[in-house]
Amino acid sequence: MEEEEQQQFTQHPEFPCSDPDNAPQSTSAEPTRDPDRLESTEPKPSFNQNDIVKALEVVERDSVAIADSFSSLFASLRLALSEVTSSSVDHMQCFSDAAGRLQESVLDAATKGNHYINSCLRLNEEMKGIDNLAAQLYPFPLYSVCHM
Repeated sequence: MEEEEQQQFTQHPEFPCSDPDNAPQSTSAEPTRDPDRLESTEPKPSFNQNDIVKALEVVERDSVAIADSFSSLFASLRLALSEVTSSSVDHMQCFSDAAGRLQESVLDAATKGNHYINSCLRLNEEMKGIDNLAAQLYPFPLYSVCHM
């Protein structure tokens, strides 16, 4: 019986002291309980060291699997982010080039449009005096020539 209690103390992780003989004695005024009496009133949990080791191995294996899974997830996220970022940088550079070329084309079109407007204004000024020139060249009205 004493050997069984000794094994229980060494295998139970909640006890800070593995040896019941070396456990600190209580200094309180409470009476100490008889171990035989404790056994009869409360059931003792049985701890098998092999079961605990197996459970720890399973937990460790699961922890490694979870860590590998997270590592793989983060690696693929990093790769996807890298691809998106580099593709975004490429697209931004392409958009920048296209915007630059578009700006040059718009500037060229605006300059040509400005020249066209100025030419039209000059032609309009020149056409204002054409009525006088036509009257000097043809002393009789043009509509009478057409009716003949």
